[in-house]
Amino acid sequence: MPAHGKHRRPRRNHVSRGLALVGTGGAVLSLPLLAPATAGAAPAAGAPAIAAEAFTAPVAPAAAKAPAAAETTRTYTVVSGDSLSLIAHKKGIQGGWKSLYRANQSAVGDNPSLIHPGLELTIHRGAAKAAPAQAKTQERAERKATAKAEESTSADRASRSERRATASSAGTATGASAAAPAAVTPAAVTQYADNLDGWIRQSLDIMAQHGIPGSYEGIHRNIMRESSGNPLAINNWDINAVNGTPSKGLLQVIEPTFLAYHVPGTSMDLYDPVANITAACNYAADRYGSIDNVNGAY
Repeated sequence: MPAHGKHRRPRRNHVSRGLALVGTGGAVLSLPLLAPATAGAAPAAGAPAIAAEAFTAPVAPAAAKAPAAAETTRTYTVVSGDSLSLIAHKKGIQGGWKSLYRANQSAVGDNPSLIHPGLELTIHRGAAKAAPAQAKTQERAERKATAKAEESTSADRASRSERRATASSAGTATGASAAAPAAVTPAAVTQYADNLDGWIRQSLDIMAQHGIPGSYEGIHRNIMRESSGNPLAINNWDINAVNGTPSKGLLQVIEPTFLAYHVPGTSMDLYDPVANITAACNYAADRYGSIDNVNGAY
């Protein structure tokens, strides 16, 4: 029986060394113990190395990506006198204040003109370095969206202007043919005085060209209430000033409103009297039907 036992153990040893160890005596235990210490030692030592390599391989890319992601965005803290358009200009943001507003709409709220000192805005940077193809695609998409929005706004204003011009022509049909030459001639030769009267009259002529309604009396009345005729007037105490977009100029217009309703052919300077009056009247026409309908803060 002992002789047969020795022949069986080698045959069972390659199937399950663990079972042979449990069922044998102390003399046989030395055989399986020597095997792991020699030939079996190579696989045992190699296995952890392979496992460690496979396990740690994904860690390196993840650690490398973290700094790149952190470089794609920065923050900007709003200070007194800031507006989205000024910040976009200073930071060179593609798409201007509209792009900056879209990126921070949840923080700013529904009104892009109401930002306040201390508000933190997200400024996207470095996207082109991290992913050039994606950044260019996004930039093209933003340009198309902005162009489409501006085209839609221009078309809507043109349509309103056309309707106003049509209504005005229908109301004065009998004098239309005589009035047409008179409207063209003053535009070419009229010299406007550099005072409140001249600014209002020049604005009225530009408004007529763009179908924007309004009268001398309506403009003058609102100017005297808002600025007393001072083109450099600025309001540093109301809610707009608190939010970083103070009202400025003859008709006390905030910069986002001025940019949105600026009339082509006038100055881009918010303090310019004619540009200020014309943009304010364009805004009043869009919201109230005419500057003549405004009798208080607007």
